[in-house]
Amino acid sequence: MSDPGPRFYAWCDEASRVDALAAALSALALPGGYLHARMECDVERDVSSTEEAIAMVRAHYPYEGVADVGCSTVLPTSRRFALPGQRGPDALAMRSILVGLKCFTEAYERRWSLCGPHEPQGPLEMYPDNAMHFFGFITELPWGRGPRSFEVEAELAWHILQIDLEDFLLRLCEPDGSGRVRTGGCTNAWFWHAPVTTCATYNADAREIARDLAVSWVHLHDQDAMSRIAGIPLDLLRARVEAAPRGARVAIASSLSRLARRGVCARGWSLSRETVLKALAAPPSALLDALEASARPDDAWRAAAPRAAEILEWTRRLAEAGDGPPTWPVDIDTYRHFRFLKKHPPFLVRRLASGGVVLATHPYCSLWPLWAGALDALGLMC
Repeated sequence: MSDPGPRFYAWCDEASRVDALAAALSALALPGGYLHARMECDVERDVSSTEEAIAMVRAHYPYEGVADVGCSTVLPTSRRFALPGQRGPDALAMRSILVGLKCFTEAYERRWSLCGPHEPQGPLEMYPDNAMHFFGFITELPWGRGPRSFEVEAELAWHILQIDLEDFLLRLCEPDGSGRVRTGGCTNAWFWHAPVTTCATYNADAREIARDLAVSWVHLHDQDAMSRIAGIPLDLLRARVEAAPRGARVAIASSLSRLARRGVCARGWSLSRETVLKALAAPPSALLDALEASARPDDAWRAAAPRAAEILEWTRRLAEAGDGPPTWPVDIDTYRHFRFLKKHPPFLVRRLASGGVVLATHPYCSLWPLWAGALDALGLMC
């Protein structure tokens, strides 16, 4: 990979990992596209079907402890926003991207537990082979006669990226409704970090939304790898938090200014043991309601929203009917776009029909301001 992220992770019981890998591969792989399987023992070859790839994994994975499968896929926004001149398999907007999928046994994780950057980040891991292909920094948009601004462009970038980010996370964590994957996440870094510092999380049971806080605490306070604690029962996580000294805190925020703009108190720079225990004891519905309230956009984001919505609607019409104003390529990978997104992070709280929940923000940002705002509003921040 040329860039660290985004990288997607999922946690499930060891007995279900190959099945989870198979389901994710089936949900991702482009029919007739690139498909490749590689084992640790130098067994490596192109395969013609997902069934062949998974059969190869099942034959070697129990002994090798790791499986690595690559495939081509098409981003959903490439299909949804393909303009009239960009359709067809050879069109730039419809070109597939390469995605890697890995899964690891617990024995393999223990074997490599002291190997630093080579340590498995799973149990399941997925990543685009080239981050630039996923982000799509150059985007054609119909601006019409209205003004152009980097604020509107940044908001458009999020609306488009949000679709792909959520889609990829769910294709890894919830591809078939089996419930194998208990939790997962996405980070714009090389490693699976504390959930509240990542850009997206998935929980199969929305009633366990406080897991994100508890796992973050244990990961940061006890330095346990995410791959080994992400899916353990909430009761065990609560016991780990309770075992810490009273008043213990872990640092979270790198910038107090972003929290202050969201009205969060000065204590929001860190997460205390007592805050986590209070959140674990709080009704999950109250936490979810507070997160949804905290996700509301700020004034700068709302100011850009009407123009962004107008351009998105024109883009949709162009893609569906070929009717709309001319388009121009927009470079959304500039410092001004980056700073606007960092200063005014957008958030998504999605309650799923399956009973799960997804929290997300732009990969340039983290979920901590969302959590800090919710905890502060509930009076749990201490």
